[in-house]
Parts: sequence; C-alpha cells; structure tokens
Amino acid sequence: MSSPEIFTLRWGIIGAGSISSSFVKDALLDPKTRNVTDVQHTIAAVASRDVKRAQEFIDKYCKPSTVAYGSYEEIVADKNIDAVYIGTPHTHHYANARLALEAGKNVLCEKPFTSNAAELRSLIEIAKKHNVFLMEALWTRFLPISQEIKKITDSGELGDIRVVHADLSGDFDVDHIPKTHRILDPQLGGGALLDLGPYPIIWAMMCLYEHPKNALVAPDHIAGTMLKTPLTGVDASTSFSLTFSKLEAQAILSCSITLPSPNPAVTIRYRNGNVLIHPPPYAPRSYTVQWFDKPGSGKIVKEEKREVTWVGGGWHFQADEVARCVRDGKKESDAWSLDKSLVVMNVFDKVREQGGYKFPEGVEQVV
Repeated sequence: MSSPEIFTLRWGIIGAGSISSSFVKDALLDPKTRNVTDVQHTIAAVASRDVKRAQEFIDKYCKPSTVAYGSYEEIVADKNIDAVYIGTPHTHHYANARLALEAGKNVLCEKPFTSNAAELRSLIEIAKKHNVFLMEALWTRFLPISQEIKKITDSGELGDIRVVHADLSGDFDVDHIPKTHRILDPQLGGGALLDLGPYPIIWAMMCLYEHPKNALVAPDHIAGTMLKTPLTGVDASTSFSLTFSKLEAQAILSCSITLPSPNPAVTIRYRNGNVLIHPPPYAPRSYTVQWFDKPGSGKIVKEEKREVTWVGGGWHFQADEVARCVRDGKKESDAWSLDKSLVVMNVFDKVREQGGYKFPEGVEQVV
C-alpha cells in the first residue's frame, strides 16, 4: 500500500529580520525529525524593502533557487507562493497582511497580530472577502509541551483550575540602546505589552479561555496598569488580570523590558496541585507537576519534573498547522482561531487604554 502524498506548502517571507530567520530555519528542517510525514515546506521567495538584504537572507538561510524581491508588492504577486509569512515590526502587520490577503495569498502573521483590535477585525473581513486563510503566528500554542499542559488542565486531574500566573520579561538595557529600537519606539508599537505580552496571555488563553468548562467565553473583567519609561513614553512594565467568572478563575499576567523573567515563568494553580513551567514561557522545554495530599491543602506530597524535547526552535509546528489548513481548504485554524486572536487584541486595547498609552498619530490604520 502506497504512503499518502506529502503536501508541500510554498512560502513567501515578508521581512528579512531575525524573527523571519527563526521561522525559516525551522520550516526547512526535515519534517521527519518531528515525526511529521504529511506536510513539508519550501521557501519560494523572500522580500525586503532592500533587495540586497533579501538576497543576503536567502544566501544565509535558503536554497539558491529562492527568489529575492525588493518590494512586498512583487512577492504577493508571485504565483509560485501559496502562503505568506509576515515577520515585520508589528505596527506594519496590518498593511503587510492586507496587501497579501488582497492578492489572494494565505497569511501567517507574526504576533501581536495588529496594533489594535479594529485592524484585526478589518483583516478578518478582507480574508473572508478573498476566501483565504489567516492566522496569527503565536507559535507557543502549537508546541508539544503546550499540548501536554493543556491536557492536564482540561482533564481535571489536578482539580479545578483557579489561577494562571505568567510573566515574560527581558532586560533590554534601555538606557543604552537607541530610542529607535523596536522595544522603545512608539512608532513601532514599542514597550512591554505588545512585544512580550502575547506570551503570558497565551497561557491564559490555553488554560482558561479554551477550558471545556469556560466554553470560549471571553474574560468578563480586565484590569491593567502600566509603568512607562520617561525615555519614550512606552510601557516599561505592565501587569494585568483577567477574570473568567464562568470558570471561577483568574489570570495574573505581567511583562517588563527592564528585568529578566522569573523561574518558574508560569505557575498554574489548581485545587489539588500546581504546574510550574520553566522559562522561557514562549518555548519551555520542561515543567514540574506538584500534587497536594488533598484538595486545597497546599501540602505537596509528590513532585515530578517532565521534559519535552524537539529538534529546532519550535516555530515549525505552527507552519505545519498552516500547511494542513491550506491543504484541507480551511480558512482558519481550529487550535488558534481568529476569535481567539481577537480576544487577545481586545485585552491589549483595554490595558493600553487603562494605562494611558496612545500610539502616535497615524500608527493605527483602522480605529
């Protein structure tokens, strides 16, 4: 009996920076290294505003047959491309994704999806109009370790979930980097929330929003606070809590650009134990499960550290999801659907409003 045919997804890459290189390196790994036998990836073209930079990217990461383009308009017009990956700064995501969608290309767009929820709603309408696939590249959602932890939560084996604590921080040495750096520049949506915040919130989304007992009900209360840097006015540290009343649970989330991440980076607390996720929270390789002697006691009687390994950085799992969706004619992912990204963007909008962080005029292209 012959094996099923392998589906090859032909990618075009918009943006020749470090994020795109991480995606491309993983996408080009042999799928068999992650036990995948039904889909594979090729990089058909790379586009940058500078064609020389696109060619340098290809020389370093791709095959010689990959085409270099010096404009995004050229790459979305290429008929040899099935899907476009967008790895540009996040205040450019809306314009870049819209260009690709209107050209009839399937799109995987880096996180945060857009600058605000209005931009995302616009992209969703454009994707529907042109009947193409659209997904946010929140790769953590597709990691094998995420599936293990989600199974623990959904199964109830540790009892009812009560709190998700999650943090992603990094000391960017803000006093000694240019104010035009992406983390400091408000024109690029700089600050902790949009750059780092997607990773704390993904754990809240997986464990609380997606919990079977929550039934995909958005948080009914959002409370956020920001500490801004006087350097440029972007948020240096942000904390926010989400209340899921249907689940009787909360998420307590934080991010900062002035200190390192804690260990554990994520703590999930249940009535009969805890799950401690070791950093980095965007791609952890280990976690610890703790069991209490009885529900609510807090007395740990058993503890087990578990490691989950894979070849590569982990970006390829989301690429496989896109390939399968495109192959099957799906316009969005079931695992990380557009409504989930919209919940995240609505939370970010609310937290920015509460923190008094307004982007410069013209940054938000839909309001």
